[in-house]
Amino acid sequence: MKKIALFSLLTLLFASCGHRDDFDATGTFEATEVVVSAEATGRILYFDVEEGDTVSVGRQVGAIDTVQLYLQKLQLERQQASIHSNRPDIAKQASALRSQIAQQERERNRVESLLKDGAATTKQLDDINASIRVLNGQLEALLSSLENNVSSLDANASAVELQVAQVEDRLSKCRIVSPIDGVVLVKYSEAGELAAAGRPLMKVADMDRLYLRAYFTSAQLADVKVGQEVTVIADYGDDKQHEYPGRITWIASESEFTPKTIQTRDTRANLVYAAKIAVENDGLLKIGLYGEVRLSK
Repeated sequence: MKKIALFSLLTLLFASCGHRDDFDATGTFEATEVVVSAEATGRILYFDVEEGDTVSVGRQVGAIDTVQLYLQKLQLERQQASIHSNRPDIAKQASALRSQIAQQERERNRVESLLKDGAATTKQLDDINASIRVLNGQLEALLSSLENNVSSLDANASAVELQVAQVEDRLSKCRIVSPIDGVVLVKYSEAGELAAAGRPLMKVADMDRLYLRAYFTSAQLADVKVGQEVTVIADYGDDKQHEYPGRITWIASESEFTPKTIQTRDTRANLVYAAKIAVENDGLLKIGLYGEVRLSK
């Protein structure tokens, strides 16, 4: 009877060990993490987010002081308005000369008629033609001067407009927004602190899809390829495991030494290849959780 009990116990132990070894690779779960840094320098006016909060892409969660930039924008807009107000009205300024030219042309027509009847002299007609040429020359010079003036003012206005656009861009960078949908892992700054360009403000991770970074030996590479469907087993401890469908999205092109925390089917293998396996998160998976991979047969 004791032999039967001992045999049953050994059978269970071997079965248990066999279950634990029923994997092709192991690793830990990781997520796509983004460190959100300040793009402007100034005091943080507010930063309404806490670690563990869910944020959406483009959602503003804070702001950096923009008073000086706003005043600079107002100054540039006033300067732009002043430039536009000084823009000359070419038609109005040239109207006087055009009226004189029209009057002289009418006079020329009258003199030409009188000349046919012998009531006028050729000199009178020549004088009028000369006067018309002078007026046309004055009109061309005036139009050229006004057009150059307008071009210069338009160039200045365009330069100021570009400066306004630059200030608006800097104002937009005073908004603290999340570049991805995710969860705030770490918050590095608080409202009232001084932010500097490039200083980290928070770390956000996409928790909807996690990746199991697993390691395969060179002998297993023939059975592993990008896009392959596999089974991922998440280990929650206390013999609590859950299977998830996964897909291999990346395989390293170079080998590396086996990390000390990683198990392989062949524990003697020193060189392994890292691979990332995408898994849709049901809310239970966490970053750093241990997982195993079973290749589909």
